[in-house]
Amino acid sequence: MRHKFIQALSNSTFFNRFIKSPVPQWLVFMVDISIVLISSIFVLICSSYAGYISQNSGIMILAKSGCIALLFTVSFLITGPYKSIVRLSTTHDTYRVGLAVFVALILTTIGEFCYQLATGYPFIGLWNGFIIGIMVFSLMTITRLFIKYIFHLIGSHVSSRKRVVVLGSAINSFALATALLSEADGHYNPVLLLSLGHQNINSTVNGIPIRPYNPENVVDVFKQYDCDTLLFLSTQMEFMRNGGADVFLSNHIKLLMLNQIEEFDVTEDSTPTISPHVQNIKIEDLLGRDPIITNNPEIARNIKGQTIMITGAAGSIGSEIVRQVARHQAGKIILIDQAETPMHEMQLEMQDSYPDIRIELCVADITNQHRLDRIFDRFRPRMIFHAAAYKHVPMMECNPSEAVLTNVFGTRNLADLALKYNVDRFVMISTDKAVNPTNVMGASKRIAEIYVQSLAYYLQFNADNRSTRFITTRFGNVLGSNGSVIPLFRKQIAEGGPVTVTHRDIIRYFMTIPEACTLVLEAGCMGRGGEIFIFDMGRPIKIYDLASRMISLAGMRPDIDIKIVETGLRPGEKLFEELLNDHERILPTHHKKIMRAKVRVYDYNDVCSRLEQLYNHAYDGEIHDLVAQMKCIVPEYISQNSQFSSIDNEIDKSDQMKELTINY
Repeated sequence: MRHKFIQALSNSTFFNRFIKSPVPQWLVFMVDISIVLISSIFVLICSSYAGYISQNSGIMILAKSGCIALLFTVSFLITGPYKSIVRLSTTHDTYRVGLAVFVALILTTIGEFCYQLATGYPFIGLWNGFIIGIMVFSLMTITRLFIKYIFHLIGSHVSSRKRVVVLGSAINSFALATALLSEADGHYNPVLLLSLGHQNINSTVNGIPIRPYNPENVVDVFKQYDCDTLLFLSTQMEFMRNGGADVFLSNHIKLLMLNQIEEFDVTEDSTPTISPHVQNIKIEDLLGRDPIITNNPEIARNIKGQTIMITGAAGSIGSEIVRQVARHQAGKIILIDQAETPMHEMQLEMQDSYPDIRIELCVADITNQHRLDRIFDRFRPRMIFHAAAYKHVPMMECNPSEAVLTNVFGTRNLADLALKYNVDRFVMISTDKAVNPTNVMGASKRIAEIYVQSLAYYLQFNADNRSTRFITTRFGNVLGSNGSVIPLFRKQIAEGGPVTVTHRDIIRYFMTIPEACTLVLEAGCMGRGGEIFIFDMGRPIKIYDLASRMISLAGMRPDIDIKIVETGLRPGEKLFEELLNDHERILPTHHKKIMRAKVRVYDYNDVCSRLEQLYNHAYDGEIHDLVAQMKCIVPEYISQNSQFSSIDNEIDKSDQMKELTINY
């Protein structure tokens, strides 16, 4: 009967209106003062009957109770116990009630002594004052607990709320479960706390049971509580990334995440709104790592107030570098890209987010040296982040001339102009596909690395004065970048499948875009010239497992609801990406996430001579000779699953470039 009444009340129009706004503070205040009046009158009447204060008449009792209420009013105004939201009362609120009563008792005691000095008679008596304080504290606390309990009962019986299990049994998880129950017009009903440790097992908090987490019986526990959703805090993400998420996803349990418990919107004149902060977990959350925190003052010193040029500024990496450079308060940012619409969108974003920073948009192709020369001459940048490149492996395998002209000679144009216009630092962004390349794109990026590094060492040995510092950064795939596998999988899942992977065993390294760009800025500022920095990419990820996870996150079953289909390796694609080849090794830097690659360095004049031949082949469209020349420059470039595989047997292995001996 009680449950039916509560259920009917929770579904009533009156209650729904009532819970959407908190009880006004003035009403809470009036209830508290009423408790004081009732307690005072009761104690004084009992005292009169006991003969403790014989002169108390009915009017005198009311007058004295009014005076006591006035003293408590002063105390309440000072300590503010009425300001809290009653349905969310915590231990802190109980402390505040106790403090209010304590201050009131002090005021009452002072009043008692003053009255006795003036009249020679007791006002209410110290013992009565103490009893009144005990009664007021007890009734105020009981009232708050009763209201909180009523909201707890009603909240747990709201039929429209989704039943969820809350992960953890620490204080934050307790607070989350309690706040969800008390949330006005909430969406979630916590029915269980799933403890990751051994504390508080088989106990309850606010009526919510606590059970231990056991991967082997997760399904049974969720069935027992008629629930298919787990809610967890972002602070528990490490557990999820280390296999916890897979346990739940494999058992078709939906995952929801709350960013931070501090994000609950609770103010004096509003009810808590937790639900808007609860979100479906994304695959990027599981693949990402804890954010890298960089406190290197050199970054701000090199960027603040300076003119910074960023190529490929409308792309995934370039646009994030623009944002981070803006946060470091660059004086002027030069954006170079040939994509008109993304550049326009970038301009609007920067005007909205950083109106005080001057942004210059230059729609330009980095293969157009004359156009670049005019841009350099006009703006005279101090630092360049070079992110412009063609990056799609199968597409570049079909268009090797464009890959070489942009990735190699576009880079050479920028590097030469950086030297001509005395740019302080030139930071080139490369890729792990440049290591032991199996495709045109990777080989073109390796040749760009070779040119930039050989130029840097040539200047160190031959320049009479301080010259541009050329630095290269090398890392793998970034999560959610334009054209990457995650947006593709997301689109395929939304369309009902199938999800296509090229090979069941293919693996890749992933970083988040902000993480990669933070390390680019760090490496760019620590480099002295000629270095190739590689980033700690974490553990490689199997793409097939990635597809399975994404399907499960969407609430479906891999290979049942949505098929995963292998399509075969694409031209130039390899199963495993590498960050170093057999002739390279790493050296540490002061940043644990950034290593320096010890690579082969080639003679600059020899590199320039070979690039002239390469340029002629690319410009004339002589594809066979172009790829053959690339294989001569990068002898570790061995084509895989490609039309150019036959060229490998034609290369004269003795025709190697001259290496330099560099003391690292």
